Amino acid sequence: MEKMLLVCIMIMVMLASAYGNMEMTLNPNVSDEPKSALDESVIPNNRSEYCEMESINLDSEAEKYVYGTWKVEKHLGFANSYNDASEYPTGQKFIGDEMIINKAFFSSKGLKNYSVYQYELKNPVYEITATCYNSDSFYRLYKIDLPGLNINDAVKVINISDPSTKLSIPLSFFVVNNDRLILLAEATIFELNKLTDETKPQPDN
Repeated sequence: MEKMLLVCIMIMVMLASAYGNMEMTLNPNVSDEPKSALDESVIPNNRSEYCEMESINLDSEAEKYVYGTWKVEKHLGFANSYNDASEYPTGQKFIGDEMIINKAFFSSKGLKNYSVYQYELKNPVYEITATCYNSDSFYRLYKIDLPGLNINDAVKVINISDPSTKLSIPLSFFVVNNDRLILLAEATIFELNKLTDETKPQPDN
């Protein structure tokens, strides 16, 4: 009786061992070694699928970069949804014109070929109305193919309003990583080049 019990135990041990070896064969990835960490270098840092939609004041980084005198450097293209008052498909009459974006003063009078886009505002209201954290979320909202926009770029959308009427003007800006400023004239986009920083008022003598 004891011998039969011993034989049964040995058979069970052999079956268990055989099952373990079979499982390792069917699942070659099963190992006692710790799993290697997931390679996150291929995963975008900014994974937000949609832009954040909230009207907030300009942050200090955006103010420092945006305030100054800007020159329209290059036509980048059009939105895929509609056209505007500029010359489709080139918009070349903007090129070389200048704009002033200061905390207490905004002027687009330098866009001399387009009366519809000429504004001069004292104490303009600047607001970040959307923040997009990658090129996909930006395109999803604006339907604009912005050349050079990458998967991890952060884009702040700045609207400008007349402080007396509270109405937005038909010009807005895309600030890319606080390192690049894009003019949006309704549906036409232009690269801007900074000529000077904001002129500080001189103290009275």
